[in-house]
Amino acid sequence: MTTSHHAPTGEGRMSEQRMATRERSYAFTGNRADTEAGSADYWRERSRIVLTPVAAPSILGLFGFFFATLIVGTNMAGWWGTPADLVLTFPVAIFLGGVAQFLAGMWSYKARDGAATAIHGIWGGFWMAYGLYNLFVAVHVLPPVTPPKDVGFGFWFIAIAAITIMVAFANLGSSLGLFAVSGPLGAGSAFAAAGFVGGIHWCLVVAGWLFVAAAAAALYAGSAMMLREAYGRTILPTGEWKAAANIPGREAAEPIEFEGGMPGGRAGQ
Repeated sequence: MTTSHHAPTGEGRMSEQRMATRERSYAFTGNRADTEAGSADYWRERSRIVLTPVAAPSILGLFGFFFATLIVGTNMAGWWGTPADLVLTFPVAIFLGGVAQFLAGMWSYKARDGAATAIHGIWGGFWMAYGLYNLFVAVHVLPPVTPPKDVGFGFWFIAIAAITIMVAFANLGSSLGLFAVSGPLGAGSAFAAAGFVGGIHWCLVVAGWLFVAAAAAALYAGSAMMLREAYGRTILPTGEWKAAANIPGREAAEPIEFEGGMPGGRAGQ
């Protein structure tokens, strides 16, 4: 009798490799049941994560947001000028509300902060679009927004209100300080959408006041983060859901650093 032997297929080779890896794990631990039951712990104990030190990106994002939103919000609330005067705010909208905040959103990826990535990325893009639009209006390429009713511009705020409100719910799970920014911002965007789509002037005024409230909260939240990093302890309460972050003088976190190292090797420069 002759016996034929066939080379294992690609799928068979993969199965053999998985079995060999599993057997090596059994041999290493000496306990087959423990290895199978605690495989996540097994690999977690033998894995390394390499992190690159990064300052809180939202410090820049919140300050850039404060600058642009305060100017536009106070105009909408009737504190100064007319809507036509907003055309001249395009440099602030593009570079501070836009570029600075968008960069903060991209750096938030490295900080593994999804909510910050969303809010800074979306609002940074919004402010850049708003600033470019006003630049084209200033050079007479595009027609200006005509409040109180401008349905097309109102749909800008419908979209950004929906995103901002979702971010506000996310912030509520981690920090009341950040919720104080995104909550009024989402509500203000909704009122702005209603005002522009429906031609309702008082909705635009309410939106302006809510934008001013969001800007003030952003200035506070950004300052609280910056002071905590500068002094190594809580100076202004941040609103996070832990006592150390809200009691002045307490250390909310202990940075991993080389005390005498170069910038990046220790916290700060």
